[in-house]
Amino acid sequence: MTATGAKGSPVLTLRGVGKSYGQVQALSGIDLDLYPGTVHCLAGENGAGKSTLIKILTGAVQRDSGEYTIGGRAMRRTVTPAEARESGVGVVYQELSLLTDLTVADNLVMGAFPSRAGVVDRRGQRAAVRAMLDGVGLGGLDPGRTVGELPTATRQLVEIARVLSRGTRVVIFDEPTTALSAEEAGALLRRIKALREDGVAVLYITHRLEEMFEIGDTVTVLRDGVRVTGGPMADFDEDSLIAAMVGRTITDLYPGRDEARARDEEPPRLEVRGLRPALFPRPVDLSVRAGEIVGIAGLLGSGRSRLLRAIFGADPVTGGQVLLDGRPVPRGSTRAAARRGIGLLTEDRKESGLLPGLSIEENIAIASWRTAGRRGLVQRSRLRRHVEASTEGLRLRFGDWTDPVSSLSGGNQQKVLIARWRALGARVLLLDEPTKGVDVGAKADIYRIVTELAASGLAIVVVSSYLPELLGLCHRVVVIRERRLVAELGAAEATEERVLALASPRGAAAAHAAGRDPVENGAGNGIAEEIS
Repeated sequence: MTATGAKGSPVLTLRGVGKSYGQVQALSGIDLDLYPGTVHCLAGENGAGKSTLIKILTGAVQRDSGEYTIGGRAMRRTVTPAEARESGVGVVYQELSLLTDLTVADNLVMGAFPSRAGVVDRRGQRAAVRAMLDGVGLGGLDPGRTVGELPTATRQLVEIARVLSRGTRVVIFDEPTTALSAEEAGALLRRIKALREDGVAVLYITHRLEEMFEIGDTVTVLRDGVRVTGGPMADFDEDSLIAAMVGRTITDLYPGRDEARARDEEPPRLEVRGLRPALFPRPVDLSVRAGEIVGIAGLLGSGRSRLLRAIFGADPVTGGQVLLDGRPVPRGSTRAAARRGIGLLTEDRKESGLLPGLSIEENIAIASWRTAGRRGLVQRSRLRRHVEASTEGLRLRFGDWTDPVSSLSGGNQQKVLIARWRALGARVLLLDEPTKGVDVGAKADIYRIVTELAASGLAIVVVSSYLPELLGLCHRVVVIRERRLVAELGAAEATEERVLALASPRGAAAAHAAGRDPVENGAGNGIAEEIS
């Protein structure tokens, strides 16, 4: 039974649910029905109220108003997380709750150890664990392995197994594919489809629209804490869903490369010559001209982020050099790279990018405060003008410059980091997963900003696990496999299939064995193809 023709009673219902935090109305009058054997998508920008709704469903926060029923049973307003779990509601978060130092078996039976007369029943424990793993397609996994040794995708399935072991009737997935490769994400989506076939009701939250259309039966769209529309996924296309989410029509998510044509007649702005990052078996050569956006594609663990960090001087190298406008940049010094004009936006902006204890203004000006002072004294008015100039055109949404940067949405936090490098006069930007955890409206803004920065003369390198992003934004895509740059594709020849074939050892080997070259030799700026 699918939601497009759902019959019978919903397993979970909300009617008129509201929640406020002080003067801020996080949710207002929310209605929601989840049916067995359906995948219901929850769509909306950051700040739309999705997280608050999840917390109400799981008992993490109390609703202020409205009705909440599970299986026809009314849930009290002060429902606890334990009560929500016992009623059949489970959640798989983006940041998993498994204890990485314990084994798979210990994580799965924690809190419910099979026992006889007060003694742990090891045989019963093993049988229970095996049944849990079999249920999510992990029958071959050793339950004695430590969770910390497992790939992220396998951990995710272990978490799902633990959730389902509690007799769960509703499973909430909150951005489950953010840290997964395309192949791993596909496997997870297939597992969710299997849950639907087993009669489980699924509430699915993601910023990746193509995932909603692949597995979703119905959708509810939130904006500013209010349900603005909803219904069968078949009633929506990508444009209409985006328009409902952001309140405006985004006719083209990617602004087009014509606004940032590479200046072919000029020498490279960024040049990497024979660079040897740690664990790279061969030296790396790469060049990016002013006005050019170059993407780096590869599977998780291929060395994408390590290469960017090595160029910026944050990771050690054993040889080679980085040049900016023909001038060598001292190796191993992030300060030298920043002062010369190279900026890096890391994948984990909250851990190694933002300073959460400081204000929005301070986060932007932290690396360039000297420009706002005289004789070692900062002039507040000059600092404010400096910050305002750095954020011009970024559409940064905030209350006051003195607000903590942690109060901003993910997309606005990324804009703060871009403004920081603009304030420092960066001529090269290295962007590592620039739209990770960012809603579709903010993605469109970031794509526009990146394109405009390139058009103004910056050289930009983008690492992304999301191939449509690289294909829609970049002039060239360089493919990295097992810490080697193996191929380069121009915008006209780059497709998801070609990139994946080059990035995957199995795909590349198969193409080579069949005598097919996914890329013509000599493409781009001369990185040799290396199918081996």
